[in-house]
This record gives sequence, C-alpha cells and structure tokens, in this order.
Amino acid sequence: MALHPKIADVTDRIRARSEGPRRAYLDTMARAAAAGPRRSHLTCGNQAHAYAAMGDQKDALVGETAPNIGIITAYNDMLSAHQPFETYPALIKRAAIAAGATAQVAGGVPAMCDGVTQGQTGMELSLFSRDVIALAAAVGLSHNTFDAAIYLGVCDKIVPGLVMAAATFGYIPSVFLPAGPMVSGLPNDEKSRVRQQFATGEIGRDALMAAEMASYHGPGTCTFYGTANSNQMLMEFMGLHLPGASFVNPNTPLRDALTVAGTERAAQITALGNAYTPVCDILDEKAFVNGLVGLMATGGSTNLVIHLPAMARAAGIILDLQDFSDISDVTPLMAKVYPNGLADVNHFHAAGGLGFMIGELLNAGLLHDDVKTVAGDGLELYTQEPKLDGDRVAYAKGAGTSLNTKILRSASDPFQHHGGLQQLSGNLGRGVMKTSAVAEERHIVEAPARVFHDQDSVKAAFKAGEFTADTIIVVRFQGPKSNGMPELHGLTPTLAVLQDRGLKVALVTDGRMSGASGKVPSAIHLAPEAANGGPIAKINDGDIIRLDAVNGTIDVLGVDLDSRTDAIADLSGNGTGVGRELFEVFRRNVGQVTEGAGVAV
Repeated sequence: MALHPKIADVTDRIRARSEGPRRAYLDTMARAAAAGPRRSHLTCGNQAHAYAAMGDQKDALVGETAPNIGIITAYNDMLSAHQPFETYPALIKRAAIAAGATAQVAGGVPAMCDGVTQGQTGMELSLFSRDVIALAAAVGLSHNTFDAAIYLGVCDKIVPGLVMAAATFGYIPSVFLPAGPMVSGLPNDEKSRVRQQFATGEIGRDALMAAEMASYHGPGTCTFYGTANSNQMLMEFMGLHLPGASFVNPNTPLRDALTVAGTERAAQITALGNAYTPVCDILDEKAFVNGLVGLMATGGSTNLVIHLPAMARAAGIILDLQDFSDISDVTPLMAKVYPNGLADVNHFHAAGGLGFMIGELLNAGLLHDDVKTVAGDGLELYTQEPKLDGDRVAYAKGAGTSLNTKILRSASDPFQHHGGLQQLSGNLGRGVMKTSAVAEERHIVEAPARVFHDQDSVKAAFKAGEFTADTIIVVRFQGPKSNGMPELHGLTPTLAVLQDRGLKVALVTDGRMSGASGKVPSAIHLAPEAANGGPIAKINDGDIIRLDAVNGTIDVLGVDLDSRTDAIADLSGNGTGVGRELFEVFRRNVGQVTEGAGVAV
C-alpha cells in the first residue's frame, strides 16, 4: 500500500526541520563508530579494573572478539512493573555466554512510580526523573567497554529517559527488554466508580483501599492503558523491542524466552558481527512518525506528547505539536482500552494486540515499513507473533483478524476515524487535549473560569459546594518551571462527579494529566506556562473561556490580555522537602514543554 500523503508530508516536514541537528548528530555517531569496538581504546589498567570481577570470562573480554553487552537496569522491587527485572541480569548473562558473548550490569537508573506519588510532593520530581535517568544511564555506559546495550525499563519516565541515553550512545546497538503487564485484577470501570464514590463521601477509605489493592495486585505493569503501557507500544512501533514482546506477562516461559532472544539479538547486531545495527540508524524520522501513529491508533498517554519531542531531540530530530495533531487527523482509533474503554491491556493483547494493529496500519499506508529495527529490516516483521518452541522463541504469522471487535478493530472499521489528540492554540497559548475518551458533545465547552494555583484548592472548593454551574477550572503554576509539572490526576474523580451532575466542566492547565484521566475535557500542557510569562497567568475568575477541540482553539473571550499584568504565585514552598532542593537547577533551566521540557537535551 502506498504511504498516506499526510504521513508522507509530516515525515518530509520533520526531515526538513531537523536537517541541521540530524546531520550533526549522525556525523558524531559516525565518528564514534569509526573508532571501532570501545574496549580497544582502553589501557591495560583500564581493562583490568573493568574485568576484575568477571572470572573465567576475562579472556573473552581481553580478546575483544566476543561482544560485550552492557545492561542498564531500572530494577527496584517497589514498582510492580520493575520488580521482575530482579532476575533479568543473571538470565541475560547466561544467554550471552551461550551466544558467545559476555554481559555486565553497566549501571542502575532510578525508577519512581507515579501511582505512589500521585497527589504527593514526590510527584514534583517525576518529570525531571526522566532526564536523571538519561544522565545515569550515560554514566553507566561511559566506561566505554560495551559493544551493545540492553535496557531494562518499563514505566512512565523510565523508557523515555533510557531512549534519550540510547540515542546519545547511538553508535552502539540497543535492545529494550520489557517485563510485561500484571495479570488482570479488579475491572477498571469498577475501580473508577469506587474512586468517585469516595470523592463524594459515599464510601470510606477502607472500601477505597480494598478496591485499589484488588486493582494493583501483582508483579508487572498496571493493566490500564496509561503511560507505562503506551511506552511499551512505542518501543514495538519504533523497532526497539523484539516483535510481540510488549504485553507478555511476567514470570512466564515465553517472557523468559523473549529475554533470551533479545540478548542473542543484541550480540548479533554489534559491529563485531555481520548485522551491525546501531540505534542511531533505527531512531530516524520514520521511526518517530511510526511511534506517533501508534500513539494515535491506540489512544495512548498524553505524557508521550512531552516525552517524544525530548527523545527525538536526543537523536537530532525536531518534533512539533502540529505533527501530533496532523497524524492524529488521519490515524484511526483502533483500540478501546481503559480509560478509552472497559478492557485492559491483557484483553487487548489477547484480541490480536500490536501485531494485528501494525499489520492493519501498514496495509492502510499509515506506517513506514522501510525502517531498520532490532529484529531486522522492515516493520512487517512486527506483524509476527512469538510462540514457544521448547524453551525458545519461534515466530509465526500473527492474527489476521481481531478476536474481539469491542476492544480491537480494523483500520477500515475503527472506533473513530481520528486518533483523538487535538492541538489547541489561541490567545492562551498552545496545548493539547485528548478527546478519545470524551463524549463528542463535550468537545466544546464555553464557561466562566475559576482560577486556582494548586489541585488541593480545587478539591477544597468542591467539598465546600462551590461548583454549582458550568465552569472551566484553571489550575496554573503547574508547569516544569513552577514545580516540576506534577500530574493532576487526583482531580479526575472530582471533575467526573461534577460532570455526572449535569454540569459542563473542563480543566485548563499548564500542568499534566495522567494517561488514565478519562472522560473530562482537559486542555493540558498549556505553553508558555504561567511561571514563564504565559497568558494563563493573566486569567481572572469569571473570564469566559472557550475550549474548542473541534476547531483546535483555546481562548479567553472579550478580554485584552495584553492590558493585564501577570498573576504572581508564591512558589517558595516548591523548593524544599522530599528532595526538591536538589532539583532547583532543573526548574531553573528546563525547556518549553512543547519542546519536551528537557534539561539534558
């Protein structure tokens, strides 16, 4: 199928916009690759330090003929999604030796859980942790002893940070190995109902706790389609996972076999072999466009609207909000996974999953097939499905049809004909709105503003019964310069209750909302942010705001914003406690959210 003209146009636009930085990036990667295997440049003393604990593998390392794989791990046993990684290094090392290679844990990176920090002070470090992860991975790989890297990470900021590091070390191959989702627990719609009951005081905290524990109940990624699972989708669409690896449950024979296969592939694609595939050749503009298409087709997390530009910049590629919006316009929404539907990712995977979806999108001309991946040339490889053959992975033709059209549909008969992500622009700046879970009659909201400077104040006003008419709730000074841009997911139950009472409500913010935020219209990531002179700092209570996701606009009506002075918030409390002192340099130097809110890129 010929490539869709809009996909071709966006790709060409990205290529032209990125020409200078991409050329400089590739020149840097070429110089590094030309120097040959990293270990050949180490002194005898350097190497002795690096191999001192490697036992009978020292000869292979000194000989420089066997590839050495560096493992970057985000393991901790506080995150359910990352707990399975505890056993991966030993398995990877055994698989590497069997494949004639060696492997070493090059370093660990932090991995925080937004579920634990949601609504807490620690969430103010969440977005910045992405750049810390990239920096920490760079420290691990800086020992310069590795011919390939394996990255172990799953959740919200972890995968984007690891991709930024992989791109920076783009002259060596990189394989991402996931851990998979936990098995299904309490249905997501029931969890949402219980949260709303708690918000209105109908049930107590004991009932809320019981529901939450039944939802998040075992090792693996949370099963709703938030940022973590959007990351896994992205790695498959961009060719950094093995085909079909994203949504296989932890601690299963197939999961272990995929880990072994990923290790073997990492050894095969180094510069010491015949299939050298540095990650800089994978992470081109076509790969990022494929990732954007996957994000829209699955109804993925809005957090990736921030992370993808940062990931791309690390590879010399410049993405813009218009790219997201244009691709959304022509990409069909093919999946209904919570919060866009009632199913979870296990149901999605069973219905045909990413393999079916990639095949459909390729046939519709909406994906670039002519790309390099860790599995080989061509995205068509990712329509295959991994099966067990003994204790090894064998690939077979994937599902040609959806096994449950309530969850997964073809590209020609989608749930809706656009991807559900709308750029918004107007006299309040630029932002985005995820529309895929919002009823069409709520895509346009025009109402008076109520202005707040934190989400706790919104909750207090709700409990005091202050919201009795249609309202657009403005929560400002929530951008990265203000406080690190914590998610405002804690407002979702409150806003949903107001909406269920028959009010037309919406959220306008320079902050973030979770990929699980659901059915309330929300104009998020508004830029410039209030702390950076953005127009959102000029809004007053009672101003009429029109949020129009049909036409892609966000405006204050009948107000000359230039005649007003900016509101000033007391941000002094944002700099101390729970480690925030250490991140002042991040808040001071962070880039625009429309460019990825980067510090390291």
